[in-house]
Amino acid sequence: MRYNLKDTTFIIPVRIDSMVRLENLLLTLESLESNFDTNIIVLEASYYNNGILKRLISNSISYFFIEDKDPIFHRTKHLNTISRNVDTDIIGIWDADVILESTQIIEAVQQLRYRNCDFAYPYDGRFLDTSEIIRNYYLVHKDINFLKKNISKMDLLYFSAKEGGAPGGAFLITTEKYKYSGLENQAFYGWGAEDGERYHRWLILNYLKYRSKGVLFHLSHPRDQNGTIRSDYHESKTVYEYDKIRNSTKEELLNIFHK
Repeated sequence: MRYNLKDTTFIIPVRIDSMVRLENLLLTLESLESNFDTNIIVLEASYYNNGILKRLISNSISYFFIEDKDPIFHRTKHLNTISRNVDTDIIGIWDADVILESTQIIEAVQQLRYRNCDFAYPYDGRFLDTSEIIRNYYLVHKDINFLKKNISKMDLLYFSAKEGGAPGGAFLITTEKYKYSGLENQAFYGWGAEDGERYHRWLILNYLKYRSKGVLFHLSHPRDQNGTIRSDYHESKTVYEYDKIRNSTKEELLNIFHK
């Protein structure tokens, strides 16, 4: 039986840069579709539409393609394009490579429904990279218990060990609050610290946070320029924007994002 999440829309932005990425996305979609009666949007942005992804996903998933000649995947911009038109009570922003227990998502959604929080991470802050070997086993067997049994063999990603846990990978928020906060910060161009910036922006806006029990698994994949800091200039701009937002007041943030 699939749990009723019709009040929730999951958005997964992606650029298919490898076969591994495509496989990971299909695994992520399967984990959501098999457990929930919900709304899922896949947003593909790439040089041209080869039609492959559209043919591989089910008809129940809403698919949007954006022609984008830019070699840098401007994830924040593309997310905003889709998110502005979402009208369900809750919105979830998902990476294309994440797996977690369905009960963790249910727990987070229920807290949002009861208005016990404004945004929720469906995991406790541990964002674990599976490794290629474990990822390949999961690809074949699709057994989340195998992932859970091998947590000790996985490494933490990014901010997982700092400041209360990882702020990315997957999150849920009331759509009203997401839009009021300014959605994504499009000043983050390419891979960077947008997850941390968003997290601190919401805390400054006095949004209440919730974390579900359990971990979030990241299915390993190759990384190109869209999966790392690509230059010193890019890093300096990212750090500047992150620090600017983190040191802003609530009133300053509202002025920035409500022009």
